[in-house]
Amino acid sequence: MDITKTRVFTHLKINHKSVSQFFEEFEILYPEFVNQHLIIDFSEKINIEIQEIVLFLSLSVKHRKSGKSFVIICENINLDKIPDEINIVPSFTEAIDILEMDAIERDLGF
Repeated sequence: MDITKTRVFTHLKINHKSVSQFFEEFEILYPEFVNQHLIIDFSEKINIEIQEIVLFLSLSVKHRKSGKSFVIICENINLDKIPDEINIVPSFTEAIDILEMDAIERDLGF
């Protein structure tokens, strides 16, 4: 896993052969990221299955309830089959946009 921390967010990029391996490592390291806005980047991973993305559902819900953003970058996935509780976007630029929109919503009290 490649980790890049900025002043605003932490960007985690997969470098494993499988999403499930990444998820197992992410679960172990998650306590380090609890107070950070997260971007999970699967943009270089081809053929991700919906059930692999759904692995992140409970952590996404938990993270967002704590007032922090949780965004997954994943191209070529049917968004209609993904639970609404997971923010998925096709590019890094759109992930940054989601972080900004989440910040506005938090400022407005939503």
